[in-house]
Amino acid sequence: MSSKHALPTKGDHQGANKAAREALIVALNEDLAREYQAIIGYIVYSQVIKGASFMSIAAQLEQHAAEELRHAITICRQIDYLGGSPVTVPMPVKTSEKAVDMLQFDLANETATIAAYRERVHQCEALGEIAMAEHIREILKDEQDHQIDLATALGVEVPNNSTLNG
Repeated sequence: MSSKHALPTKGDHQGANKAAREALIVALNEDLAREYQAIIGYIVYSQVIKGASFMSIAAQLEQHAAEELRHAITICRQIDYLGGSPVTVPMPVKTSEKAVDMLQFDLANETATIAAYRERVHQCEALGEIAMAEHIREILKDEQDHQIDLATALGVEVPNNSTLNG
């Protein structure tokens, strides 16, 4: 048997597993920064959005902010569990004077977040971190609900999540 077909040794497997765990920590920190971005965005947008047609969505945005905070805590806990250090800086928050723009920013962010979390579920499962994958699936449900709320408020179709990563 040639060496290129040899089974990996325990040391090789541990090295690959360590690299995969490090990659997961990096990705989760990106997710955490995105959760911070969502918290800030939802808080600001919910308070500055104007117009009678947007009052019901403003109340939903406040609720979304609270849910995003729970997500951030969950992701932070998972990073710590993996031995990583959680980031403390959010991704940039876009602002606008126009309510529609703010909602479109949120919809784009939620769509990106869903794609990222779908990938994260695969990463967790590949590492055998099944409980972590389940935590992220719970977050995914909320994110998809947010996406539906935003698309409905904008009067647009919900982006097709089946074409996203994963």
